[in-house]
Amino acid sequence: MSSQQQNALFLESKQGRFVVGQRDIPKPGKSQLLVKIHSASLNPVDYKVQQAGVFVDKYPAILGIDMAGVVEEIGEGVQTFAKGDKVFSHGNFSNDQSSYQQYTTAVADFTAKIPSSLDFDHAATVPLAFDTAAVGLYSEQLGAGLTPPWVQGGQGKYSGKPILIMGGPSSVGSYAIQLARLSGFSPIITTASSAHESHLKSLGAAECIDRRASGDELTAALNKITKQPVEIVYDAISLPETQKAAWAALAQNGTLVLTLQPVVKEDQGKGRRAVATYGSPHAQANQVFCRASWSILGKWLQDGVIKPTSFEVLPNGLHGIPEGLQRMKAGQVSGKKLVAHPQETK
Repeated sequence: MSSQQQNALFLESKQGRFVVGQRDIPKPGKSQLLVKIHSASLNPVDYKVQQAGVFVDKYPAILGIDMAGVVEEIGEGVQTFAKGDKVFSHGNFSNDQSSYQQYTTAVADFTAKIPSSLDFDHAATVPLAFDTAAVGLYSEQLGAGLTPPWVQGGQGKYSGKPILIMGGPSSVGSYAIQLARLSGFSPIITTASSAHESHLKSLGAAECIDRRASGDELTAALNKITKQPVEIVYDAISLPETQKAAWAALAQNGTLVLTLQPVVKEDQGKGRRAVATYGSPHAQANQVFCRASWSILGKWLQDGVIKPTSFEVLPNGLHGIPEGLQRMKAGQVSGKKLVAHPQETK
């Protein structure tokens, strides 16, 4: 491999297979960084792209959104980063900005420096899950429209109000719990198996309800925990059965935040609404919002205000990613992220 070439994992064609090949190392444009990727974490959206052929229209395509690494070069106008900085970033579904490769370009506004207390692997687990939780709770266009905890008066604003987070052990669910804690919600109630209960309580959850509870069982359990109406439900799983259970528990005039498209029907009489969130900071609706959240994210991680999720490192660099995606698709990964090391590709 020449100095201008790198290894990358290509999705050869729509709904095709993954293969490792070579491509040129991209050059950073205005307000971008060139990052040497040490860790890239896997997300369910990646196997859904392969399975359904969504989000990508040009092939061969390089997937992957979450990354952490070292700045190799800075583009025009970048003033907050320098060569050698250790950073993590939210990539994009574009071959020059995706993470299943050894080098990529990153948008400076959606990049932060890694605190000295964290390694590349921990940092790589953060971007998409954190952004999806934050947009879902606080965006006026793609979420519940709550006041974010990074603005004046935002922290503790919802003190005494209950919130239900379906799927607390998921990456998105764990960040939703932590953000709800910053916003002052109480009690923070989540669904999980008993194996995850102590960890979720350490993040801020007050009560855990069995994730297998039906709609009626969930509502009954909530009524024992709080007499206040549950006006915000974040369903980090968003399968039809979790959506229906969450909808049954949602109070009048409440908002159900979903990570997939709604299967429940909004009922105007009760004023309830279901909103499908979308966590990409590159989406036009999210750019201003995510610039603000990313400006504080590094400090929150440094101070321990936000804690990253657990992870497992996959073997064989980029070659290990397809099997990891298959494990996720088969439901064999719970309560942790899978992380690949592109530089270990042989």
